[in-house]
Amino acid sequence: MRWSRAFIPTLRDDPADAEAVSHRLLVRAGYIRQLMSGVYSLLPAAFRVRAKIRKVIEEEIDRIGGQEFLLPALHPEEIWDETGRIEVMGAEMFRFVDRRGAGIVLGMTHEEIFTTLAQEITSYKQLPQLWYQIQTKLRDEPRPKSGLLRVREFTMKDSYSFDLDDAGLDEQFDAHFEAYSTIFRRLGMDAVAVEASSGAMGGSGSIEFMVSSPSGEDDVARCVNCGYAANVERATSQVSAIVDEPGPDAPEKFATPGVRTIEDLVTFPGGADADRQIKTLVYMIDGEPALVLLRGDHPLQEQKLADQTGAIEARPAHPEEINDLMGADAGSLGAVGVSDIRVIADQALEGRTNMTTGANENDFHIRGVDVARDISVDAWYDLREVQAGEPCVECGEPLEVFSAIECGHIFKLGVKYSEPLGATVLDENGKARPIVMGSYGIGLERNMAAIVETHHDDKGISWPVAVAPWEVVITVVKVGDEASMHAAEDLYAALQGAGVDVILDDRNERPGVKFNDAELVGIPYRITIGPRGLASGEAEFTTRATGATENVALADAAAKVTELVRAAR
Repeated sequence: MRWSRAFIPTLRDDPADAEAVSHRLLVRAGYIRQLMSGVYSLLPAAFRVRAKIRKVIEEEIDRIGGQEFLLPALHPEEIWDETGRIEVMGAEMFRFVDRRGAGIVLGMTHEEIFTTLAQEITSYKQLPQLWYQIQTKLRDEPRPKSGLLRVREFTMKDSYSFDLDDAGLDEQFDAHFEAYSTIFRRLGMDAVAVEASSGAMGGSGSIEFMVSSPSGEDDVARCVNCGYAANVERATSQVSAIVDEPGPDAPEKFATPGVRTIEDLVTFPGGADADRQIKTLVYMIDGEPALVLLRGDHPLQEQKLADQTGAIEARPAHPEEINDLMGADAGSLGAVGVSDIRVIADQALEGRTNMTTGANENDFHIRGVDVARDISVDAWYDLREVQAGEPCVECGEPLEVFSAIECGHIFKLGVKYSEPLGATVLDENGKARPIVMGSYGIGLERNMAAIVETHHDDKGISWPVAVAPWEVVITVVKVGDEASMHAAEDLYAALQGAGVDVILDDRNERPGVKFNDAELVGIPYRITIGPRGLASGEAEFTTRATGATENVALADAAAKVTELVRAAR
């Protein structure tokens, strides 16, 4: 490729709406352009990067026995109805009615569709199977942001395993774990495997692969001592035991004028410390109200609430709903004596006595609450969100919490899809059994963005060699110098012949413009050819990642670069 003929529309200034580093740099370096909210065009350089990411993924999934498919993006609505996921996916699923009046959905994922194909597997002798595709997914994302990190249209590798039993699923799950670890290592990312919520996918368990980044929308709790790691949607920690002082024989109501928050009650004369308060939240869980109780200093993790209750939708009640239900405003609520509303409590409250909570009357609270005596708890769950510095649940050392980008997710689905869709096989005894499934996803464009998030500096992107659109750029200082162009052409041909992805910057631009563009675009190696170096038979060789520059013999340049590129792929 010659830069003079390439479409690489680099920009001098950052896009005004860019929040994430990857968004800013991918636009500036001429990789992507926004068509509308959450929808991006990939320009030629981005297409080359994406192709290399795809190649790495295909190689590693093929290595563990994957067979590649291509399934439709248009799905009949009734298949999603059979598994109940029409309701679960809700407004994030694109839906329409065709000219014949049939309900159609656009594929967000393909568990249902692959499972319908698995209905053709009839015997345990045909198992195990591992199927995958790399295909466009469409989601009506409510808050598209951060460039390619949160979009409405994207490409995903989704693979699916089919086995006779849980032991087979475990084997394929472990194989994917190793394949994913290799994929992210080859892509140049330090991905941390963490316990995760399965969310709308369901099943018995899942693991996310997370890459630390300030632009990440997930938080991960990790123990550097023992290696425990989990998304905060799933993470737990040790809770220090609290010895409560003896309380009264019955709870006591007292006036708290103007008190509406946990902190207000801490500072109120005769109030209570946060860890001796019961925080009462009103949530609508699949349309039904529930009181959610936590210790005053513990935040609620909403995904835990949804997972533990099996809710399709769990949302905070609106102020008017709270007042109609409880007769008081938020900040004055409590569960003492409540019997006609479902009460869900965090496990850290179990056994607590002499606590303080709202009286369900504005400007009043209740002290001396014995949870077991005074509150009818319908269910105890782990609901709180862990905080940095809390003791690790495994070893007791302090946890760290950091923002991260989810780059891959693997799920143990079990029979969640095969059972309702009738995907069964006959076992060795002739008995029909539902196929046991796993599901495994990687977003291609999201990984492109994640690589940029972790490989950049103040000059631009610094691609790992394995995914760079071009591995080497030959920069000609003076394109009008015949000897320089002749040397550059020879080197260009030699590198192409050695299988190196090389671009020749033959533009009639100032050297500074060319150097800046090469750094912004992020090409790993640059060979600069100019009249001064040529006079001594040398070229300038620069490594983008380190900025190190050295003079090399022009005659040796092709061999040197080829060796470096092959070692880094």
